[in-house]
Amino acid sequence: MGSDLPSSQFIDVDGLKTSYIVKGSGTPLVLIHGGSPGACARVNWGNNLTALADAGFKVYAYDQPGFGDTPAPTDHSMEYRIRHAHGFIKALGLDRFHVFGNSQGAYLAARVALENPKVISMVLVASGTLAPPGNDEAKELSAKHREKLAAYEPSLENMRKLSMGTLYHKELVTDEFVKFRYEMSAGVRHEASILRHKQPKPRSIWEDLGKLKIRILMFWGLHDGGAAVERGILLLRQLQNAELHVFSQSGHWIQYDEAARFNALTTQFLRSVE
Repeated sequence: MGSDLPSSQFIDVDGLKTSYIVKGSGTPLVLIHGGSPGACARVNWGNNLTALADAGFKVYAYDQPGFGDTPAPTDHSMEYRIRHAHGFIKALGLDRFHVFGNSQGAYLAARVALENPKVISMVLVASGTLAPPGNDEAKELSAKHREKLAAYEPSLENMRKLSMGTLYHKELVTDEFVKFRYEMSAGVRHEASILRHKQPKPRSIWEDLGKLKIRILMFWGLHDGGAAVERGILLLRQLQNAELHVFSQSGHWIQYDEAARFNALTTQFLRSVE
């Protein structure tokens, strides 16, 4: 799981020592992970960073406040996480860049794209936070998923069970994967997760999404346990210049379940908008 990746670096973002991985050279990509237990740059994007760097891009994948190796903040709201994302990009001094968002990170990516004219294009991976609610069945699936995440208590057994629901290809849920994701979900990181769950829902940006003119690449898994495919189609209809790829053998993390195909499609897309 990302064994070929360099050690994390740190940069000050408004007083918060923020951890990130950087690899490659070329046009920058900013990768934003999701919000589930154990999420961080190395877990969510570990199977993608090297391929994207080898394709000719400079990849930055950072740990959000209270995730991975970035300390917990005093403010656990989504609005703070948005400000931190902008601050990270500013601290790096990025000019033109592409932005990726996985799960809840797709909401952050969309906010960055809406609020920063330097974004060239956007890649979104299955986001129940960003997509509309959908029909009653989709709403029920989403509600159960939120309850499951909120009820998580750190242990290897619980993390294995959670990861079996995240990924479609169960052979990817290795002991190494479970152990590392568990470690990223425990201690102060779990305390931060509890505080995040107490925050208000992010404000809707539905109407604003229709104004985005950049090209957008979207991925969804047919077996997503939290965000039904129907919601991805509704989101697609709201966007001016987007395409959606649905995988019949994938769960919530397409970039992990279908890493090779994800990397190939993403590289092709990025080169087409350069």
